[in-house]
Amino acid sequence: MTREPAYLALEDGTILEGRSFAASGTRVGEVVFNTSMTGYQEILTDPSYAEQIVAMTYPLIGNYGVNTDDVEAPHPWVNGFAVKEYCPTPSNWRMEKPLHEWLAASGIIGIEGIDTRALTKRLRTRGSLRGCLGTGDAKPDDLVDRARAWPGMAGLDCVPIVTRRAVTQWERNVFDVRTGRELPPPEPRYHVVAVDYGCKENILRLLVEHGCRVTLVPGMTTADEILAYQPDGIFLSNGPGDPEAVTYAIREVRNLMAESERSGLPIFGICLGQQLMAWAFGGRTFKLKFGHRGANQPVKDLFTGKVEITSQNHGFAADPDSLPPEVEVTHVNLNDGTVEGLRHRELPIFGVQYHPEASPGPHDARYLFDRFTDLMERRSGVAERSRAAHS
Repeated sequence: MTREPAYLALEDGTILEGRSFAASGTRVGEVVFNTSMTGYQEILTDPSYAEQIVAMTYPLIGNYGVNTDDVEAPHPWVNGFAVKEYCPTPSNWRMEKPLHEWLAASGIIGIEGIDTRALTKRLRTRGSLRGCLGTGDAKPDDLVDRARAWPGMAGLDCVPIVTRRAVTQWERNVFDVRTGRELPPPEPRYHVVAVDYGCKENILRLLVEHGCRVTLVPGMTTADEILAYQPDGIFLSNGPGDPEAVTYAIREVRNLMAESERSGLPIFGICLGQQLMAWAFGGRTFKLKFGHRGANQPVKDLFTGKVEITSQNHGFAADPDSLPPEVEVTHVNLNDGTVEGLRHRELPIFGVQYHPEASPGPHDARYLFDRFTDLMERRSGVAERSRAAHS
């Protein structure tokens, strides 16, 4: 493990000096913080973190190593990783290798020995900042200049960076938490086409667990191509970047909504998927000051009054004042009042800004997958009755 000097330079001129514990080099990105105490491997492989440098507020990272199961994508997507203290001697019965070896093999720069909580306070005060990580003989002032030269996340379409290039049939189920082994998938009852804007794998596992046969298509797939699969439901995934910039996806989601109006086709969106829905409805999104990233965000369901503790990772949110009358807000964040859920008043279309699949995080919101399958079941029942009436 290398221990060469490393620097995290911010666009406001702040320079944090620490030590490298993974790959060498320089990388730019939006500097954000995550408040989760565990789950660093899932965070690092979440495609929604593409083009970002993630700082963990929990002070000790790496103590349980990494394995090939606890991933949300085949490799890490972050541009860099910042921690207070790195543990080079992990211990866990499921561990396959130390975190630093895995990051280095993927070319990810890691910096330790910086005050990540002081960094977090700066980001909360100033907002998410552009940054540059550099190791070895990198000159801090040059890193500041590189951070300032990077255009930032606003206006950035990251879907082409993270989406799968080919259509995939996803068949893997969830894991048994007691044994760490994958459970056999149930017999599928519904066919779901999932549009991959940067989809986390645990979403796909939970769709399988809920009886779905999942066809995963690239984020640039047209509505006509999606509908040619004759799905029982459409899922719009999470992903990175600014939703306003993903104009092709907004257009195709609008076309899918037209099909939902015609045939009652259910549509479910998570995170970027919901933001694209907001634009397709005729609304807008805006950039949050420092975003929501962690596994302890309180969300209130406005229809039941219940509060869920949720896992979140987003830097943009829907503007409730921009939404048309036929769309209603279903969930709000209790920390800042921002939109966490939307639904159409008449059509089977809904979405949430947070992550009901967690990974990492609590399981309070998994009922949303039941809501999706209930809509598909209801549509199937309507179709059966219609066929019976005309036979």
